[in-house]
Amino acid sequence: METTKVHTPAKNQLWAKKSLEKLMAGDNDGPPDSMNPISQEGTLKRTLNVTNLIALGIGAIIGAGLFVRTAAAAGGHAGPAVTISFAIAAFACALAGLCYAEFASMIPIAGSAYTYSYTTMGEFVAWIIGWDLVLEYALGAATVSIGWSQYLNALLDDFLHFHIPYRWCHSPFQVSDGLGIYAGEAGVQGLVNLPAVFILLMLSLLLIRGTQESAAFNNVIVIVKVSIVLLIIALAWKYINPANHTPFLIPADAGTAKLSTGQIHNYSDPLNHGWLGVLRGAGIVFFAFIGFDAVSTAAQEAKNPQRDMPIGILVSLAICTVLYILFSYVLTGLAPYKEFMGQGGEASVVYAINTYMPGYEWLASLVTVAILAGFSSVILVMLLGQTRVFYTMSKDGLVPSVFSRLHPKFKTPFRSQWLFFAFVSIFAAFVPDSIVGDMTSIGTLFAFVLVCIGIMILRKTDPNIVRPFKTPLYLIVCPLGAAICLAMILSLGWENWTRLIIWMAIGLAIYFGYGRYHSKIRSQE
Repeated sequence: METTKVHTPAKNQLWAKKSLEKLMAGDNDGPPDSMNPISQEGTLKRTLNVTNLIALGIGAIIGAGLFVRTAAAAGGHAGPAVTISFAIAAFACALAGLCYAEFASMIPIAGSAYTYSYTTMGEFVAWIIGWDLVLEYALGAATVSIGWSQYLNALLDDFLHFHIPYRWCHSPFQVSDGLGIYAGEAGVQGLVNLPAVFILLMLSLLLIRGTQESAAFNNVIVIVKVSIVLLIIALAWKYINPANHTPFLIPADAGTAKLSTGQIHNYSDPLNHGWLGVLRGAGIVFFAFIGFDAVSTAAQEAKNPQRDMPIGILVSLAICTVLYILFSYVLTGLAPYKEFMGQGGEASVVYAINTYMPGYEWLASLVTVAILAGFSSVILVMLLGQTRVFYTMSKDGLVPSVFSRLHPKFKTPFRSQWLFFAFVSIFAAFVPDSIVGDMTSIGTLFAFVLVCIGIMILRKTDPNIVRPFKTPLYLIVCPLGAAICLAMILSLGWENWTRLIIWMAIGLAIYFGYGRYHSKIRSQE
């Protein structure tokens, strides 16, 4: 891949930047029928249209965040005001989405925020953001696969009156409380989450087979799960109990709630009630919006990226925001928020329907099927996004070349797909979803901050570059987007900050031990 020459000794530069002109000349390989042999054999195939991109966005967004994290945020921090939490998170995502749209139209190359950072803030920041995106995509896939496992058990129990034993579908850090389908298994400690590993394997195999085939599979799932979400909103609306929405914010004297793990949740904590609770809830449900930016990782596989990438990003985000606010309003109206901490747990939507919508047990079963399908599409897009980021990093020499090796027939990064299957499976099999979910949120928020800053930098350093899509009012949108994302990061608590610092320390060790010595831009004088 061609890169620009740097003007100072490259081996000593942490801030070497890719020239946007040479980046486009070297990486924008043109349509699939190009006579360029590199286009045919050495790069990703352009197979995605605008409908595919919108569906990829919706496929990644609607999933664990809607069906699992909504109840977690409402039950633990925001109460019925989780609808406001969604509005805050959506506003932050809209600001970041406008910045992503400008970058994606201007730089239609695989790699998302990593590639954008390389052209605006230099190699060191690009490495940090590329490493940070592992938290978003890889751990996001792990979080959703854990939710998939729990809903699979609910489906098996509904239709076959059988469930996978607790120890084979939970992490070693979890102990059964003996409630629900695990009655009789109180005190049993988890060992490994095998169903989560199974779905990761199946979807990894599909992604290796090809991006177009994966997109077709995703399109069908998106139609199914959006239809089910609309059906829930329509049928459950008349069962809303206004008393469950009063008070709208959790009061400081709300007392406690017993978690499904047996622990006690205290609402007197400042981050568990009032407006700070709403902000904390926004940081949690922010996970529900993760995915719209995954559209940008597929830029090098889009047929008309300059036009279609902004549409794919912004339209999928808008559709999901409306659905989220309506859905969260209905869910918190069905059941008291405290029940989401105990009886509901990870399957709170099914619990609320079964408990508060008599005669609609069939809907709960249908929801479980839709959730399994929806989770599958989220995992699919997350795994696709992760391998495409590392594909570009590998092309730049910052990670080993194994991550950019393409399958001779399918033109997909198959070895990278296998490596990330193994990596994600470790988290899915042995770590609870609450931990990996918050790590995903903080990693994504950090990426959004840098993307917002990147637009401001590029407007100043390269004002004459052709921008098919321009972020409106960027002097307001960019700093405001960065500030709101930083506020949500601060609300996620010191435990997540500690995990982020440790993760970044590991990444810096890899960069200074390997990446800086193999960087292609550094090797050019």
